[in-house]
Amino acid sequence: MIQPYPILEFDPTPEALIEPGKFIQPIGAPEHCVICFFHEVVEKVCAERQAKVLVENRWEDGPHPLYEIEMHGQRLAFFHPGVGAAPAAARLEEVIAWGCRKFIACGGCGVLDKDIGVGHVLVPTSAVRDEGTSYHYLPPGREVGPSLGGVAAIEKTLLAHKVPYLPGKAWTTDAPYRETPAKIQRRQAEGCLMVEMEAAAFFAVAQFRGVTLAQILYGGDDVSGGEWDNRDWQDQTSVREKLFWLAAEACLSL
Repeated sequence: MIQPYPILEFDPTPEALIEPGKFIQPIGAPEHCVICFFHEVVEKVCAERQAKVLVENRWEDGPHPLYEIEMHGQRLAFFHPGVGAAPAAARLEEVIAWGCRKFIACGGCGVLDKDIGVGHVLVPTSAVRDEGTSYHYLPPGREVGPSLGGVAAIEKTLLAHKVPYLPGKAWTTDAPYRETPAKIQRRQAEGCLMVEMEAAAFFAVAQFRGVTLAQILYGGDDVSGGEWDNRDWQDQTSVREKLFWLAAEACLSL
């Protein structure tokens, strides 16, 4: 059905022209997989745990490997998805086709409440769909949620390690340089605690493909209003590494 705007023309046809399951061969990848946005952590885990490269798919910007390590006697895959909803969702599609089925993503986010400190852990319980990718996987709607089992696994892991956290709504946007004061106020009014660029797309792909996926983030720059404060959020090395291992533990418990 023709809509006023192309982004609203959702097509529920289950099979696309370039269907991942047809053109990407399964490789016996681990069932469990961490999606990690921290390049330096990926590199450190690869070096210290002698990670194996399972497969490497080349895009225009270079290779994107899927790695594997052993943790607690279990196989665990992990990869860096790139930044932004579209590339992250496409790489998730490929990893699903390779065989992974249970995902925990870990990354950082901007905070919409200045009282949320740098490094504080947040768990998205839903995401406002202010990006484009999710509209190709689900009918138009305001929000999309993660897998409940994934959220429960994250919360159980955080409680076991006595890590304080805030569950709440995320605002997923494609345009970090268009977070205007009016939009920020609007998202705050509807209960968003954080802003990031991939959650809504991840959750939509997971629902469409029937896999488990949830996300764990840490509070970064302050975009709550007034003056933007970077807060040196990308320098939180120990927080970023800890988040990876918490995500890994939660993932393996699924």
